[in-house]
Amino acid sequence: MTQPLVISIDAMGGDHGPPVVIPAVVRAISALPETVRFLLHGDEKVIAAGLAKQPGAARRVEIRHAERVIGMDEKPAQALRRGKGTSMWNAVEAVRDGQAVAAVSAGNTGALMAISKLILRMSADLERPALVTSIPTARSVTTFLDVGANIDCDAERLVEFAIMGEAYHRAAHGVPRPTVGLLNVGSEEMKGHEEVREANRVLREGKIDLDYRGFVEGDDITRGAVDVIVTDGFTGNVALKAMEGAARFINAELRNALTSGLTATLGAILARSALMRFRERLTPTPAAPLLGLNGIVLKCHGGASDRDFAGAIRLAADLARSDFSAEIERNMRRLPDALAEPSPAPAAEVAQGVRE
Repeated sequence: MTQPLVISIDAMGGDHGPPVVIPAVVRAISALPETVRFLLHGDEKVIAAGLAKQPGAARRVEIRHAERVIGMDEKPAQALRRGKGTSMWNAVEAVRDGQAVAAVSAGNTGALMAISKLILRMSADLERPALVTSIPTARSVTTFLDVGANIDCDAERLVEFAIMGEAYHRAAHGVPRPTVGLLNVGSEEMKGHEEVREANRVLREGKIDLDYRGFVEGDDITRGAVDVIVTDGFTGNVALKAMEGAARFINAELRNALTSGLTATLGAILARSALMRFRERLTPTPAAPLLGLNGIVLKCHGGASDRDFAGAIRLAADLARSDFSAEIERNMRRLPDALAEPSPAPAAEVAQGVRE
């Protein structure tokens, strides 16, 4: 018999909680094989009442009661002190205990990161998890990280992000050999601050098995210049929110233009299917996995719809079926040698080079 694949879900997290999470689970159940099951953590009465309306889904769901919920405004330190026994804590703990292969939450980002790091620990000597997202591009989709987990990053962190992002892109998007670039203020080798130039040196030398293409600029993100773009969490978060704001602005302006008169409205009705596809392309991805943990954890938007949350659940199942964590481990073993400074040439060789 095929082993069941269990997804652990924080049913109380986010702006909406069970009214969104339960319909999302129902959506995911219709799209995933029978072997995928769910653990829902939260208020047992509320969850059971929601599932009572979905008898076909209830048989694939187990409810785990949790008395408390971590607030969206709680600081990570507070969440760590009082988090044990909450729906978020229990969802992540189920992954550590081998009861589930992945956890999904729309709750407090900082709390989820802190709790996940404490419970699951970091893999392969990584220091902190990275938040990753997928950006629609002219070619297909670009994996973009870090988008907010690590504000200050040295060269070693940036190389770690490249390793994690490359393995994630292959698992999530099925690209056999993803291309990788470093976000910078220009494509020239001498541009950028010291840390990004040093990361570029390490990746250029090729001791880590990545298809590295060098520096990329801001307009390369949506152009799809490479499959994976790496940057620090400060720059990544600013860039991501700028793109999301631009997408909302375009959608709003398009809606205004298409409802400005009778002719425009009739045109919008005729082009409805194309416009829906356009809106779908500009819709942000529903979940940001936390990469680098000894386990799979996905952060869904706090205001996610049931459709968004269902997408996050499906992504969790896809990642669980892949071996991207093992790929990260393999490349991380090469990192110490790659980070070593290049050895200076012996004096005799230097003199020989000058004479030539």
